Amino acid sequence: MMGRLKGKMQDQMLVHGARCAFGAQESMRASIQITGGRVSSIQSDPSLLATALSGCTTMDLSGFLIMPGLINAHDHLEFAIFPRLANPPYRNYIDWGTDIHKKFPDVIAKHRAVPKGLRLWWGGIRNLLCGATTVGHHNPLWPEMQREDFPVRVIQEYGWGHSLALGGDLRAARSATPQGRAFIVHACEGVDDVARKELWGLDRLELLDANTVLVHGLAIDREGVALMQDRKASLIVCPSSNNFLFGKLPNISLLSEIDNVALGNDSPLTAEGDLLDEIRFAIRFCNIPPEVAYRMVTTAPAAILRLEDAEGSIEVSGIGDLIAIRDTGHDAEDKLQTLSMIDVEFVMIAGRVQLASEAIFERLPLTEKHGLEPLWIDGTIRWLRAPVKELLQKTEEVLGKGEVRLGGKPVRIPIHGHLRAEDTPCSN
Repeated sequence: MMGRLKGKMQDQMLVHGARCAFGAQESMRASIQITGGRVSSIQSDPSLLATALSGCTTMDLSGFLIMPGLINAHDHLEFAIFPRLANPPYRNYIDWGTDIHKKFPDVIAKHRAVPKGLRLWWGGIRNLLCGATTVGHHNPLWPEMQREDFPVRVIQEYGWGHSLALGGDLRAARSATPQGRAFIVHACEGVDDVARKELWGLDRLELLDANTVLVHGLAIDREGVALMQDRKASLIVCPSSNNFLFGKLPNISLLSEIDNVALGNDSPLTAEGDLLDEIRFAIRFCNIPPEVAYRMVTTAPAAILRLEDAEGSIEVSGIGDLIAIRDTGHDAEDKLQTLSMIDVEFVMIAGRVQLASEAIFERLPLTEKHGLEPLWIDGTIRWLRAPVKELLQKTEEVLGKGEVRLGGKPVRIPIHGHLRAEDTPCSN
């Protein structure tokens, strides 16, 4: 069980009044009871309200569509406040890495001067803002990401290597991977033979099997797809990053022949924006059907990354991860085509409210308001369960006042005149 659930086993929350998406095209009006961080009951009528247990906190989300928390299959959380860095196009990721260290050393050094712990928190917040409740971090599992109060759930059990060219001893990294867990490695990130041949290099090292998860795969050809299928390996694609660096989109019609394919956001160093921006990009430019895109950020990454608490779904006994957007009567797959950060007004992780819009904040029980702090980002205010004021102050001490950008978007603490004094959260 994830650390976020510790100490919450007796907590009860009843979310009611909303229409709930149980799939890309499947929804119904339902009340969801969450006990100890897990969904304990789903009722399709209001009877659950009358039978709610004594002491159960209730949350009215009338007028909203509830969806399962999204899964960002690939991110590098420590780069959340970096700008996009490149002078494209490149042939492969090796050329890109060499080039940015040559052309942007001052920018890199300036942002790296922000303590890594702070940068990781911003990475968590970047995901929280767009409704990504579970994140695959492609780098070592830093202590910050193991804290119970980290903004999002970061996958704890996995193995990883950077890449064939830059990953050191990949066999040793694979041997260190927990039994039965995903081993994640960048591969075929580019458009030349160097990128294309990486797949075969990994196979020669006997690193391709059912637990292997490749990231990018831009240069995988038809023979490579056949090899992936034969080895039962999985793939995470990051289309906007590929397009930015190499001027080429993944061939989804080809790559979709691989049984397990998920969508990842990558970092702001190369990505278009956040996970919702990536979804819209993939639907528009890669011609991914909305129903498939929905699966690529819910059940597909849950299977690929060996998640065991029904992340990416809403089901009894599964984890209580929910997000809410305004209900316009459309199915979840239809909403994905236009959904952006400003549409996500409520995020719950393991039964605890982690994000609320100003409208939702008004509806929250007092117990859930406690610990939420306001953040202004690119014209939108969100209340977050994070030490926003402290994070921004310490980050601005390095980057300068007003110089912090989260995924390229300006952030600041809202002016008090825009918030009601009585809505200010209690101090810890």
